[in-house]
Amino acid sequence: MTASPTPTTAEELRGAGLRVTAARVALLETVRDGDHLGVEAIASGVRDRVGHISLQAVYEALHALTAAGLVRRIEPAGHPARFEGRVGDNHHHIVCRSCGAVADVDCAVGEAPCLTASDARGFAIDEAEVVFWGLCPDCSTGRSS
Repeated sequence: MTASPTPTTAEELRGAGLRVTAARVALLETVRDGDHLGVEAIASGVRDRVGHISLQAVYEALHALTAAGLVRRIEPAGHPARFEGRVGDNHHHIVCRSCGAVADVDCAVGEAPCLTASDARGFAIDEAEVVFWGLCPDCSTGRSS
């Protein structure tokens, strides 16, 4: 049995019902190549790939890609939104209280949702979002010296 080839970014966009544009392809690739990037960093990465793009166009494309499930938006309390290409696995995040660094934390149990609410109140829960807070290695080393 041969594995099916990985779909291209353009095929993923089409499969999600989105129009394929150079900017959308560049944006999706920038998010996937980055690490929990903010909008300004994404815009810069897209500009490096395709030239000029307005910040408004970046916001609109991020909205469309997030709605289509190709990109995940995270917004830790007190921090601007960040975007990542790791979607569909219900992983969590750890955020540094000092510098704002964000890292992925795999689900404690496995498949979504990896946590069970004590009282779901009739909701059909399909995802649990957990944010762990602390100090990253660089910031905790800086405080102890």
